[in-house]
Amino acid sequence: MPIIIPKDLPAFSILNDENVFVMPKIRAETQDIRPIEIAIVNLMPTKIETETQLMRLLGNSSLQVNVTLIKMDSYESKNTSVEHLDKFYKTFDEIKDKNFDGMIITGAPVETLDFKQVMYWEELTKIMDYADKNVTSTIFICWGAQAGLNYYYGIEKPLLPKKMFGIYANKATCKFDKLLKGMDDTFYIPMSRHSTIDEDAVRKNEHLQVLAESKDGGISIVKSVDDKKFFFMGHSEYDRDTLKTEYLRDLAKGDKIDEPINYFVGGDIDNINVNWRSTANLLYYNWLNYYVYQVTPYDIVNKK
Repeated sequence: MPIIIPKDLPAFSILNDENVFVMPKIRAETQDIRPIEIAIVNLMPTKIETETQLMRLLGNSSLQVNVTLIKMDSYESKNTSVEHLDKFYKTFDEIKDKNFDGMIITGAPVETLDFKQVMYWEELTKIMDYADKNVTSTIFICWGAQAGLNYYYGIEKPLLPKKMFGIYANKATCKFDKLLKGMDDTFYIPMSRHSTIDEDAVRKNEHLQVLAESKDGGISIVKSVDDKKFFFMGHSEYDRDTLKTEYLRDLAKGDKIDEPINYFVGGDIDNINVNWRSTANLLYYNWLNYYVYQVTPYDIVNKK
């Protein structure tokens, strides 16, 4: 089944060319199907790229998925046009009286800041309070995961001595969790961050369960025991060239940065080893099926 997005959203033509089943809203409204309502709180500076990456994964299921894009009202994006944001995004005030089956809160390039120093922190905490009451299940990505773990459970965010950057091999620590259904014994996830989480505090918290970890990258996936919150420490949604673009950008700025590990084949920046795509598709397919569709009420307004 398709993902439902506006026909003039840049992601529509990109995904359509990739044979991802996308459908304009006007056609979806003629079908007698209750779509799954998913909100994406997009905190990334590269908003159009992030929209496309996440919608590509949400479109890989048998469900009809209707996506609502949400922007921060307390922060003006410098990398995405006002026209794009005004046309395709809503503010929290515009959706706060609506319920969603699922929500995704993305990462953001602010992980070296204290949470309360982030300009939109207060607005984001309101969204997280809202998600707790009005969303069946929420995915938090990278800094978004750190923010969620801190806000809900008081988990701290230590800085790393250098950027965690590249493709990391992971293994399940809870092999029969439905989120990891179909995963190989070893699966790969891109990482790109300057900070981590207090892993001891995560493991000791009775409300949290570690689902996957990496020998070199630490804990990679955590969930709340009530299945309402999933914390992805990496960026499984990334495209083939996303880490390459970040690497070249940081070099151009004069930053001291190592080449992303397990990414370029033989050190050739034009030869990229893409080994995380199946993991990404399974994570989002399983989340949508088992933790959203199978448990969300048919009537999400009256929750029955």
